[in-house]
Amino acid sequence: MYSNKWIGSLYVTPFVIGFLLFTAFPFVASFVLSLTDARLQDQLGAANFVGLSNYTEMAADSTFRQSLGVTFAYVFITVPLKLAFALFIAVVLNFKLKGIGLFRTAFYLPSILGGSVAIAVVWRFVFAGDGLLNQALAGIGIGGVNWLGEPSTAMFSIVLLRLWQFGSAMVVFLAGLKAIPEDLYEAADLDGASRLKQFFMITLPLLTPVLFFNFIMQIVQAFQEFNGPYIITAGGPLKSSYLLPLMIYEEAFKYFNLGYSSALSWVLFIIIAVFTAVAFWSQKHWVFYAQDRDDKGGH
Repeated sequence: MYSNKWIGSLYVTPFVIGFLLFTAFPFVASFVLSLTDARLQDQLGAANFVGLSNYTEMAADSTFRQSLGVTFAYVFITVPLKLAFALFIAVVLNFKLKGIGLFRTAFYLPSILGGSVAIAVVWRFVFAGDGLLNQALAGIGIGGVNWLGEPSTAMFSIVLLRLWQFGSAMVVFLAGLKAIPEDLYEAADLDGASRLKQFFMITLPLLTPVLFFNFIMQIVQAFQEFNGPYIITAGGPLKSSYLLPLMIYEEAFKYFNLGYSSALSWVLFIIIAVFTAVAFWSQKHWVFYAQDRDDKGGH
């Protein structure tokens, strides 16, 4: 028995070492750097302790305020739209039709490819002034649009890329739909409930735990979006798509201001933590678990 415990500890050792080296240490180090004036080109130990100066500097940084506003706008637009679209496609693909597995695979593929640099480059060429989209519009007699050169349309282009990557959320929704008992729908049919009413009275309430999970995951991912804004729009024009992760990157690797970049990273971490905490707090008001149903049925 004693030797088995040591064998178990041995198995988890690689994970523990990896967690300490690549997660815990960078996490703590970034906070320490955020309290200094460290610059990327300086030698180790050359940084001076400046306390909360990097954080107070943000209050006067108009670029930070603009980037924060753009980030919130991006998250508030993409997350609801992506969840709604993924749920709609999952409901459609939940029907028992011949060859439905092929369609499920096809709809999931963008989620695998969409986050890559190659797809972002392709997306940039599609939305370019002489890109595929404007050529298609010209073919039907519609004038081209400067998609990447106007603030409103530049944001639209990266939002659309985010929505295109709905596959992972769709698969989770589909798994949740499969877990809903069929007898509930059969009873609703006998009562004469329409498909729409069944969706809002049966499907959506029982799918709220899955919706909650997807919401948390999409919030975290949207706040950390980088590839699309960096490759497609480079944060422009007029910083209309200058998301906070892009600002963090440029402060560190373009302006070499490692201390300020670390402080920005911690602000982003706090924002994500607050949104996640609020979501977990609110779930008691709208998330319906099977255990809750059983408890209510027992009283």
